[in-house]
Amino acid sequence: MYQNLIEIDRRPAPFEKYTAYDLWADEHRSKMMLAYHLDAEGDTASRNHTFIEQSAEWIFSHFNLNENTRVADFGCGPGLYCQRLAAKGAPDTGIDFSSRSIAYAINEAERLGLQIKYVNQNYLEFETNNRFHLIMMIKCDFCALSPSQRKSILKKFRKLLEPSGRLLIDVYSLAAFNNRKEETRFGQNLDNGFWSANDYFCFMKTYKYEKGKVILEKYTIIEHNHETEIYNWLQCFSETSIRRELEEEGFRIEELFANVAGAKFEPHNEEFAITAKI
Repeated sequence: MYQNLIEIDRRPAPFEKYTAYDLWADEHRSKMMLAYHLDAEGDTASRNHTFIEQSAEWIFSHFNLNENTRVADFGCGPGLYCQRLAAKGAPDTGIDFSSRSIAYAINEAERLGLQIKYVNQNYLEFETNNRFHLIMMIKCDFCALSPSQRKSILKKFRKLLEPSGRLLIDVYSLAAFNNRKEETRFGQNLDNGFWSANDYFCFMKTYKYEKGKVILEKYTIIEHNHETEIYNWLQCFSETSIRRELEEEGFRIEELFANVAGAKFEPHNEEFAITAKI
C-alpha cells in the first residue's frame, strides 16, 4: 500500500503520458461526458449553449462562411458547432475520439437534414484529400497536447487548409496558470461517479510546472480489481509563446480575441482565441 501511495503522489515529467483513449473512449466516461456536452447550462465538456449560439454566429460571419466553404472541427464532440454552422449553410466535417459523441452527432445531423461528415477517429491520425477554408480546434483542446503533438497537428492543419484558409483555436493563458494552485482531492466515487460505473476511490492531484507553464490534473481511479490513471494536461500560453509555436509551423497570427465569440482580447482573461492563416 505504501509503495502504491508513493506512485500515486509521484510528480510525472511534463507530458509523460497521454491517456486520451481512457478518458474519451471508455464506455462509462464517454456516457458521462456526452451528458456534460448536452447540458445546456454547463461549461464542463462544451461551453454553455447560449455561448455556443453566439460563437457560431460570430464564426459564420467573421470567416465569411457559405455553402461553398468547408469547415473542419477537430474535437467536435456531439457536433454542437457543426450543427449550427451547417444549419447556416456551411458544409462541415467533424472529427472526434468518442464513438458515443459521434453516434449522437450523426443521428442529430440525419434528424435535422444537415450536410455534415463525421469521423470517429483520434484527430492526431486524421487524414483526408479534402481541403478546408476554416479549421477549428476549440474549448482549449490544443492545450491538452504535448509539444510534439502540437507540432504534428499544426503541420496537419497547414496541409489541410486551402491557401486562403484560416485557423481558429483557443488556449489557456498565463493568468490561468497563475490562478491555479497545486492541490490534492480524495474521495469515494469522486466527482459524482464520473470515473467508473462501479464503486471506486479516486485521488486527484494537481501539479504545476513553472518552467513550461504546464498544469497537470492527475486522476488515479482505484476499483476492486482495477486501477486507472488519467492525465489531463493543460499547456498555458503567453501571446509570445503561442505566436512562436504558430510561426514555427508557417502560420501568421491575424487577431487575438478574448474568446471564440469575438470578444475583445483582454490579457488578464484565463483563455484567449487566435485566428491565423498560412
